[in-house]
Amino acid sequence: MNALDLSRLRPRLPSPLEPVADERFARHGLTLLLKRDDLIHPDLPGNKWRKLALNLREAAGRPVLTFGGAYSNHLRATAAAGRLLGFPTVGVVRGDELAGRPLNPSLARCAADGMRLEFVDRATYRAKSDPATLATLLERAPAGAYVVPEGGSNALAVHGCVELGRELAGRADVAAVACGTGGTLAGLAAGFEGRTLGVPVLKGGFLGGEVRALQEAAFGGPRGDWSLDERFHGGGYARVPPALTAFAQDFEARHGLAIERLYVAKMLYGLMTLADEGAFAPGTRIAAVVTGSPEGTA
Repeated sequence: MNALDLSRLRPRLPSPLEPVADERFARHGLTLLLKRDDLIHPDLPGNKWRKLALNLREAAGRPVLTFGGAYSNHLRATAAAGRLLGFPTVGVVRGDELAGRPLNPSLARCAADGMRLEFVDRATYRAKSDPATLATLLERAPAGAYVVPEGGSNALAVHGCVELGRELAGRADVAAVACGTGGTLAGLAAGFEGRTLGVPVLKGGFLGGEVRALQEAAFGGPRGDWSLDERFHGGGYARVPPALTAFAQDFEARHGLAIERLYVAKMLYGLMTLADEGAFAPGTRIAAVVTGSPEGTA
């Protein structure tokens, strides 16, 4: 299959926008809408499709080398794309101590989809953008490999996410998305006419600079009305405190929708908290982007 012809994978675009009757929002005069990007494709769901599509067209069937942690949704999506479209993939994984352990379900799925996993120590991983470090990694990769950054976030990914904002334009007043590397937020805000809220799932306070840099690379300057609320990371990436688990389980019971914990649950919990704080005027339509599904439920 030609890697340029992504339409053969039949993505569901635009993704559905579903109203949710939730009294925790309704009592404040707010309408909650779920932007079901998790339904775009069973193997490349959500923002992963939007961020990868233009990168894969640019790669044009060459091997793809990319980066992620042990639970990276981006690695899983890239590996699946390689299997479906017939190109080799290499995943550089943070943490060389993982090399001697049984693979967790996320990495096992990557391996089953044909991705070659290369575990590196954390110092090397932090230096992955350094030309010398990257050159060393490319020497061990298949010839001609195309590099996609961690989380898939680069200027092409940002352009791919602009359409998400356009799909919501006129249908919501606020758009909210969980953020890892910032690429989805950067593109969403550029395409959306209203206010865009990013909920970082990592602590550290660095994401604002990353989003600004991505918009500079993609558009030559800032785009859209966006902001971040740094309070809902739950202790850091892959951290799911008991209160967040309880919230997600309650949301699932109320609405019959399985909630991914590392990103989506944190964003929804943040929105509920902000609603209780009076952050949104009565009558506001809030579109919460569901960027993925729990493992095995897509």
